[in-house]
Amino acid sequence: MTRKAVLICPGRGTYNKPELGYLHRHHADKAALFASFDAARATLGQEEVTALDGATRFSVSKYSRGDIASPLIYASAVADAQSLAEDIEVVAVTGNSMGWYIALAAAGALTPQHGFDLVNTMGSLMQEHLIGGQLVYPFTGSDWRNDPHRKADLLQKVAEINAREGHVLSLSIDLGGLLVLAGDEAGLSAFEAAVPVVEDRFPMRLANHAGFHTRLQEPVAAAGRARLNAAMLQQPEVALIDGRGAIWQPGATDLAALWDYTLGHQVVEPYDFTRAVQNAALEFAPDLFIVTGPGTTLGGAVAQSLVHQNWQGLSDKAAFKTRQQKDLLLISMGDDGQRKLVVR
Repeated sequence: MTRKAVLICPGRGTYNKPELGYLHRHHADKAALFASFDAARATLGQEEVTALDGATRFSVSKYSRGDIASPLIYASAVADAQSLAEDIEVVAVTGNSMGWYIALAAAGALTPQHGFDLVNTMGSLMQEHLIGGQLVYPFTGSDWRNDPHRKADLLQKVAEINAREGHVLSLSIDLGGLLVLAGDEAGLSAFEAAVPVVEDRFPMRLANHAGFHTRLQEPVAAAGRARLNAAMLQQPEVALIDGRGAIWQPGATDLAALWDYTLGHQVVEPYDFTRAVQNAALEFAPDLFIVTGPGTTLGGAVAQSLVHQNWQGLSDKAAFKTRQQKDLLLISMGDDGQRKLVVR
């Protein structure tokens, strides 16, 4: 029996110390795919992806860099997408932030190599410019129940800080029960000083992250358009859901508009991952939501996004956990126990 699935691709911050060796552990059969990625990196004088993955030592300062993390995450996720069991029918693909680039390849709108070139180029440009930074802050409690008033209050605070002279701060990613904010040092510091510490870790700065999905990235978007060729895009093979929740259909996608979004709006405007997941649920009614590796951190945001729309009666964290125990709805390929349920 075919299982209908929405495939979800992760963004930056998902290849961490536990993921070191991910390609070697799970994808020894994809040497040819990785060789082409390595060759592209070598041509640019960059360390090969397989060498990075095969290292014996992990350091946050190195592996959180855009020019290191991005190609590793891409290679892991695309290889996972190619490893799905034959009974899984992917009905739509989406992703979080950089995961949009991966989604383009997973949906067939880019070849695996063109997708790698896009990710490696944009990851390198982000690192070269490194304009601004990001932090994460929750607006829901431990029960995951939606709190729109709390969210509105926090976003109002963000707007007030952004209006101050010499301060830049705005929403970067709407991520389930989390707000990812981006800005300059003055804006980020002002927010940190204005909100209480939650769970002894929020607000949490993200190492080597720039001010993604804000106007701060206009120079990066322009550089990406100058270096990359729109002709690499092709009609997707399955539906794509972007960071606005908009759906790009196979055979009916305006490729020029898709390129403009990918290296325009997607880079410089807020990314609504929550809406992307919710629209995937409503429009495609999948049996499963499958999050590719590396890592498992995106699963919480997917679950919270579903809870916030009370999808299939998922009203809070407890309801979601009960559903998971009875009938798995969300599978993270970065989890070895769950992975085996969806791979060949």
